[in-house]
Amino acid sequence: MKSPVNPLPNRTEISQLGEFGLIDYLTKNIRLQNSTSLKGVGDDAAVIAADNRQTLVSVDVLIEGVHFDLSYTPLKHLGYKAVAVNISDIAAMNGKAEQIVVGIGLSNRFPVEAIEEIYEGMMLACKRYQVDLVGGDTTSSHSGLFISVTVIGKAKQEEICYRGGASVGDLLCVSGDLGAAYMGLLLLEREKAAFKANPDMQPDLEGYDYILERQLKPEPRTDVVEMLKQAGIKPTSMIDISDGLASEILHLCKASSLGCRIYEDKIPMDAATLTMAESFRIVPTVAALNGGEDYELLFTIRQTDFEKVKAISNISIIGHFTEQSGIAEMVTTDNQLIRLTAQGWDALKNSEEDKKADL
Repeated sequence: MKSPVNPLPNRTEISQLGEFGLIDYLTKNIRLQNSTSLKGVGDDAAVIAADNRQTLVSVDVLIEGVHFDLSYTPLKHLGYKAVAVNISDIAAMNGKAEQIVVGIGLSNRFPVEAIEEIYEGMMLACKRYQVDLVGGDTTSSHSGLFISVTVIGKAKQEEICYRGGASVGDLLCVSGDLGAAYMGLLLLEREKAAFKANPDMQPDLEGYDYILERQLKPEPRTDVVEMLKQAGIKPTSMIDISDGLASEILHLCKASSLGCRIYEDKIPMDAATLTMAESFRIVPTVAALNGGEDYELLFTIRQTDFEKVKAISNISIIGHFTEQSGIAEMVTTDNQLIRLTAQGWDALKNSEEDKKADL
């Protein structure tokens, strides 16, 4: 499995361009798409017009060895994902992303062409979701690559959805299907291990396009935000699923000071996810509850919106909110009641565990 960071043909050393030359090189083709983007790249700060909408700002940092592995992550996909996961945060607030600011730290093992690939992926995501890249920073790193993306979005005050806001009896809904991204990660890790054992072998990735794309190139569910608005539904609470269904449910419970009950047979999963889970001898529900990185939207609605949400394709009602503050439970397919715990991805916790393992 060839690393995307291996020397590229016509390699250009970053030192040949310098910081400002690199910025000019990477941003020369940027065209602003939103009227609110008054000033983009080229000054100390971006200038964004204010109006009668609320400004939404979020940031995510991706660190090599913690959030991604360059032995199987194409650089263009990495750039796309770095933008997509931030747009997902704005969608989870029921808003629209409009601008991003990017910070990148890199070592001298990366030529200009490699960084250009990352930016190409970023610009593909920006074009698809009509977001402007309006600024950023580059710096050196002694230990790998890190990418920080700050996203700026807008929403009318009355349309913003917070994690807190659900009421007893509200229905819990989720878009799309769950667990596929985690299955894609397990597949990539399996093939990486096989390659390490035998560098002459070719990775066996044929036929796994769906779960691989869910891991390497996730799509924020901005379409769901629009469909809900068109249906006249405003969620009472909402969050995107980055750390696993169980963890996100508990976030909603905590923010609303309520409990939740979901039903295992209602959790949506794709056939490819079920097949791969069987191959790894993993209970598919565990992948959905704890796998993470699905970037679907998890939200609550009033019971009076039941018929409206049923008419929207690709949305599943998986449970309801209860009076039991902080307690989330799942009714299994064999009618057992189990308590949900947050076992999803925790970058800081896992980093500390990795350090202990190295001692």
